[in-house]
Amino acid sequence: MTTDVSFDVVVVGAGPVGLACGLEVQRRGLSVCVVDKGALVNSIIGYPTNMEFFSTPELLEIGGYPMTTLHYKPLREDALDYYRRVAFTEKLPLRLFERVTGLEGEQENYTLLTDKGRIRTRYVIVATGFYDVPNYLRVPGENQPHVTHYYKEPYAHADQDVVIIGGKNSAAKAALQLLRAGARPTMVVRGDEISQSVKYWIRPDLINRIKEGRIGCHFNSTVARITETTVELNTPDGPHTLPAQHVYALTGYHPDFTFLATLGITCEADAAQTPTHHAETLETNRPGLYLAGTVCGGLNTSRWFIENGRYHAQLIAARLAGEAAPQLPEVLQPVQLS
Repeated sequence: MTTDVSFDVVVVGAGPVGLACGLEVQRRGLSVCVVDKGALVNSIIGYPTNMEFFSTPELLEIGGYPMTTLHYKPLREDALDYYRRVAFTEKLPLRLFERVTGLEGEQENYTLLTDKGRIRTRYVIVATGFYDVPNYLRVPGENQPHVTHYYKEPYAHADQDVVIIGGKNSAAKAALQLLRAGARPTMVVRGDEISQSVKYWIRPDLINRIKEGRIGCHFNSTVARITETTVELNTPDGPHTLPAQHVYALTGYHPDFTFLATLGITCEADAAQTPTHHAETLETNRPGLYLAGTVCGGLNTSRWFIENGRYHAQLIAARLAGEAAPQLPEVLQPVQLS
């Protein structure tokens, strides 16, 4: 166990938005520490190999540092290198692989509890995102070792039957990569088509491969059970069984509501289970405890991204330093979901 240390601000979460919070706070003369239960930008480490971001470099930048890349849109590896260099250049105090377990006290006199010690702080910013908690299918067999909710790369699946559950961007890209790496992919989609939200350069490619029969697809279908070698479906034509040596359940992710509750953050009684916070200040129901980034949207995980969530850092840091809040650019307002 480490001994007690003290900072003006502790940021929980060392992803892009958490790092942006840390550097914006530090630049205003406040002492800060960034804590994460995993590695630096742990979620991006978990992204697929050579994954291409949908945004251009300037929309992913933090702290005014340019993101250089040979590609029009950065790859996962570009981002990993970029955020590490920013954190090291700013000399942000980092406490990685340290899990937060609780929060005692009140504003100006908080104590953050971790599995390695206690951190005294005046304010806390939670920027934990949502990628660590999958949306489980809750069907028999989901916990088997050949079933995963995270896709990395296709190469281990050559000459294998692979079932992909889901019909949005992650599932679409996985199915196409698996096909081109020699696998036999089949998609299971709850709706009646590939989601309209799939990026415009990916969706036609996928639809054409499905029409050709090179990628199997069962629409309006759900999973009933997963065995060691099959996936059993409920389809409009009745039960159907697919062969499967591996299953990717790419059904999305959500914030860790249990962790938020551990910190004393309540949620609204809406469909998104939105964590309680003031829209203009980002302060939660617990004074001195703030939210930043995707976690603010609850189950609406498409409401905030790095592109607009990074401005939360400026809003919160300005408030803590007693400055006027900067105006969020209109192009980066949160996505309004119907």
